[in-house]
Amino acid sequence: MTTLTGSNPTKNFWTTWLHRPIKDYVHPYTGGLLLGLVMFAAFFFTGNGLGASGGLNRYIVFVEDLIAPQHVDRTPYLLKLAGGSKDPLDDWVVFMVAGAMVGGFTSGWLNGRVKIETNKGPNISVRQRWFFAFLGGAIMGYGARMARGCTSGLALSGGAVLSVGAWAFMFSVFGGAYMLAYFVRKEWL
Repeated sequence: MTTLTGSNPTKNFWTTWLHRPIKDYVHPYTGGLLLGLVMFAAFFFTGNGLGASGGLNRYIVFVEDLIAPQHVDRTPYLLKLAGGSKDPLDDWVVFMVAGAMVGGFTSGWLNGRVKIETNKGPNISVRQRWFFAFLGGAIMGYGARMARGCTSGLALSGGAVLSVGAWAFMFSVFGGAYMLAYFVRKEWL
């Protein structure tokens, strides 16, 4: 009987699959070109642009319909998505969001960037960072629903078709972010 000496198959498996070497990011112009090609393909094949908030909203309505179907059937907005026998997951944007999550994870894994960490400045605790991240995400999510789309849908898809509203939205997002950054910069320095 032959035994392997000096190697641990379990360690090699985890080292190979989980601890991949970190690769450089794609050049921004190359990334922009690839995003433009994906946007063109999305318009060409589906007749729709890119966006995420609609798909995430449909996932939430799916869970809500499982828990409280009577509420969904009484709410006009939710009724359009999942009322009666309608399946909220029966829409192209649901699959696009799932593909973006799987693709993002795969890209992170291939480039050695899948890890659990909290990026923060030296003047803020991990707990505060998570609090502000969730607060900012909740405000963005609420704003995306009020604006009837997220930055992907409004900025990328709307900007690609030269929508005046999309351009106004992006100028507002960047202007608001720069103004807010002045007040929170001390947390990151």
